[in-house]
Amino acid sequence: MRPETRPVRLALYGLAGLASALVILALLPGGVVLTVTPLRGGQPLLALPLQPGERFTLRYYHSVENAPIWEEHSVDRQGRIYIEEERYLKYGAGMGKMPGVGRMVMRGPYEAITDMHMPTGDFVLRVGSPGVDHTVLWRGRAVNLSARAPHQAVRFAARPVSLLHRLWRGLWPHAATPR
Repeated sequence: MRPETRPVRLALYGLAGLASALVILALLPGGVVLTVTPLRGGQPLLALPLQPGERFTLRYYHSVENAPIWEEHSVDRQGRIYIEEERYLKYGAGMGKMPGVGRMVMRGPYEAITDMHMPTGDFVLRVGSPGVDHTVLWRGRAVNLSARAPHQAVRFAARPVSLLHRLWRGLWPHAATPR
C-alpha cells in the first residue's frame, strides 16, 4: 500500500463506521413524543419526550363545581394514548365511575378511579379559559394551556421516534419542550 493512500483509506473506514452507527440509531426505538397542537394548525404548543408507560397528567378545574380534577394518561411504544386514572374532590357533571372500567378508591380527600388503562388514542381538547386552567403536568413541570391557547381546540397525539431522534432532541430540545 502506498503511504499516501493510508489516510484516505482510514478516513473512508471512519465515514463508513459513522454512517453505520447513524443507520443503527435511526432504526432503534427511542420512545415516544407527545405533541399538543392547535387543531386549526400551526406549531405545537407542547412536545414531550416520553418512555413507553410513562405518564403525564392533565389537571383542570371543573367548570360547574370549580373543583380540581386530575387525569393521568400514559403512552405505549406505538404511540397509543391511554387514560390510567382520574382524581377529583366530588362528583360533578360528567364525573363518576364507568361500569367495568377501573376501581374506585379514596386518596385522602379525593375520589379516584384507578387501574383504568382505557385507550383514548389521539384526542381533542377544547382548552378552557384561564380560570379552568387546563394544565399539563410532566416530570415535575407544569404547562398551563389555558394561558397559552384559551378557548382553542388542541390535539393530543403521540408517535414513536428513533433513538437517533431522541438523542438529537436531548442535545437540541424542541422549542415546545419545557426545560
